[in-house]
Amino acid sequence: MKAEKTSRTAQYMAFFRALETQRKDRLFSDPYAIHFTDSKLRLATRLYPYSIFTKYINNTINKKIPGALSSGIARTKYIDSLLENAVEKGVKQVIILGAGFDTRAVRLDFLKSIPVIEIDHPNTSNFKAEIYKKRIGLVPENLTFLQIDFNEQNLDELAVKHHLDFSKPTAIIWEGVTNYLTEEAVKSTFSFISKFAQNSHVIFTYVHKDILQNPASFLGGKKLLEDLEKIEEHWTFGFLPEELPNYLNQFNIEVLEDLGADAYREKFLPNRSEKGYEFYRTAVGVRK
Repeated sequence: MKAEKTSRTAQYMAFFRALETQRKDRLFSDPYAIHFTDSKLRLATRLYPYSIFTKYINNTINKKIPGALSSGIARTKYIDSLLENAVEKGVKQVIILGAGFDTRAVRLDFLKSIPVIEIDHPNTSNFKAEIYKKRIGLVPENLTFLQIDFNEQNLDELAVKHHLDFSKPTAIIWEGVTNYLTEEAVKSTFSFISKFAQNSHVIFTYVHKDILQNPASFLGGKKLLEDLEKIEEHWTFGFLPEELPNYLNQFNIEVLEDLGADAYREKFLPNRSEKGYEFYRTAVGVRK
């Protein structure tokens, strides 16, 4: 959650979703994603349907960040499916923490009648609202932006100020954030999540703790962390997958599923053979 500017990695994720939208065999459609990319990435997106450019762009991405493209696409679909399952099980509102350029509130039909609350830094939140107003004419009625500067405010204070309803079964999405936080910040956020009603779901991503201690043990890990250092988006936190159930149990949250990039890539993109990003994981838990 960078306070000064919108995240570069968030822009790359939007770019990946924009590329996927151009494919004939696309896993999902996100016509809004392209508007969150810079001019060079928008040009690449528009050229992507032409086979010569498809191959070049895919090869360039995979050379720089092996596995990131297919992992990001499969992860997007995986979280979409986990969210839809949570709604089918009775979730009445959705909260997206550190929302970045997440477009689920506008692109997923099953959310059209469900309140979606996005919580992010004012810079990102205001930029996103302007993009929606400029490109689609409005901010959807079911979408609320709540702004927070994590250097000056915490989620509990935000909840009191905006009268968040903890009594509703809620789906909390926390994607692409935990690896940038301190251990204390992660613990504080799970404590906040645990206050929501029984049957609330939390869908979140994390990185395998080993990549922080031994980046070279994962394909592309060492270069990725070096590149993140250059753009000042340092990774600071991870979990060991085998320790996650006990960790979440202290917040009365039960792990329902915890998959690594290889697993959710095989689940949703079995025909796209790409290696890398095995250190990135997605988990879903339910409030007991």
